[in-house]
Amino acid sequence: MTLAFAGILAVGMLSGCGKNSTQKTENSKGKVTLGYVNWAEGVAMTNLVKAVLEDKMGYEVDMKQGEAGMIYTSLSTGDMDAFLDGWLPVTHKDYMEKYQGKVEKIGTNFEGAKIGLVVPSYMNINSIEDLNSVKDELDGKIIGIDPGAGIMKTTNKAIKDYGLDLELMEGSGATMTAMLKKAEDEKAPIVVTGWKPHWKFARWDLKFLEDPKNVYGEAEDIYTITRKNFSKDMPEVTQFLNNFKMDDKQLGSLMGDIQENSNKDPLEVAKEWIKNNEELVNSWIPKE
Repeated sequence: MTLAFAGILAVGMLSGCGKNSTQKTENSKGKVTLGYVNWAEGVAMTNLVKAVLEDKMGYEVDMKQGEAGMIYTSLSTGDMDAFLDGWLPVTHKDYMEKYQGKVEKIGTNFEGAKIGLVVPSYMNINSIEDLNSVKDELDGKIIGIDPGAGIMKTTNKAIKDYGLDLELMEGSGATMTAMLKKAEDEKAPIVVTGWKPHWKFARWDLKFLEDPKNVYGEAEDIYTITRKNFSKDMPEVTQFLNNFKMDDKQLGSLMGDIQENSNKDPLEVAKEWIKNNEELVNSWIPKE
């Protein structure tokens, strides 16, 4: 009896792990846990989705920040429900292969994304192949972001494939943009791991270095990735996330608003953005 009861108890406890999204309360239709990385587009889109789900659709939303590898792991175990920043087919390919069958790709939310090495337009180089010629001006450094990001792995491959005598510096998206601002203010040389969509392209005159070996691949799309069976557990939220799509101008304006109002909570900025884009936002919400 004791063993049987323990077994039943264990099954009950496990069945409750990481599946809080299906539990409805008196004040909400259910709880959704969104993972995000501290990347400009991820912060913008995740806060926007939270605002819509809570204020317009009646759900409770938790946001949990982490690096990309941790988020994919959490999706695979059911401890997170959705991630709005899945870069495919190249950048996050390894994560999707590693957790095949444990995560689901439910749709694109941004098309034509791009990663690569980025420099200010005032620098007189145009290709990754030119970087060794200015390595001393760059202090032998490429300014990177968080080590778990797919672009960091790809950049290490680029360093090897192009024979670059440069060191990739780990940091964060915020650190990278702060160093880019300092360089721009001083009109100093710098090379950073860069991606688009990102507000930095609206702020400064930047260019992607040509990639003749195609290490960084062609333009990618950003997908919403969910835990397994999320679409069955929360069909209305899944339909909303399938409908949720932004173009360069729309996402760029939201990212710019958040950056320009850095003293405010990004969620509050997203709510203001919604007021100015009601028609677009309402088009994402599933009809009754």
